[in-house]
Amino acid sequence: MEPLFQTSITCICCESTYKTSRVRPSFKKPAGRDTDFCSHYKTECNPDFYVVRICPTCGFASTENGKSAMTDAQKRKYKDSLGDRWTFRDYGGTRSKEQALECYKLALLCGGIIEEKERVIAGILHHIAWLYRYENNTEQEQRFLRYALDSYVAVFETESGSLDNAKLMYLIGELHRRVGEPNKAVRWFSRVVNDKRITDASMIRACRDQWQLLREQQQYDHFDEEEPAAMNA
Repeated sequence: MEPLFQTSITCICCESTYKTSRVRPSFKKPAGRDTDFCSHYKTECNPDFYVVRICPTCGFASTENGKSAMTDAQKRKYKDSLGDRWTFRDYGGTRSKEQALECYKLALLCGGIIEEKERVIAGILHHIAWLYRYENNTEQEQRFLRYALDSYVAVFETESGSLDNAKLMYLIGELHRRVGEPNKAVRWFSRVVNDKRITDASMIRACRDQWQLLREQQQYDHFDEEEPAAMNA
């Protein structure tokens, strides 16, 4: 059985129908997963490469979590900003890491043009950071982790009432840790542990684990401790 299968998508911009590839569920078995949920696969068939769908006719790129429709004003704005310069390209088959990166960056551009939901933008930025991580490009990974972090904070400030706060707060703390801001990381981890409304045991445990990791790194990274009492409970 081939790892990829194709599905039909109707473009929300130009309304043409096109094919895009997805990875079969049986092939979505990661060999490992990082603490910010980045999955690593032994094969080149990485499901993350196929998250973005790109219309070959007009070039509009989106994810399944993005907008399900566009207004006429958004369509005109996209056409004026990018669509008029698009030349036919088909990303519907097998994608390399380089092509996957192109797809995500195009989705980022499109999302900015139509003012996509902040949580969708945050996810795109985070995935771009992962793609650079696969390439061991630390400088670009750090750059996009910072963008993703800022975007996740914006999500928390504007949409937290309708989201899984525990996972979002953990992720904000973890990205602070990864960009070298341990004090801020501790504050977010402690918020998860200390908030009695949060009952997500896996996220509470993850926050404790990452706090312990920061403590172990203390002998190398001398930062001011802000250890909440609940962390040691």
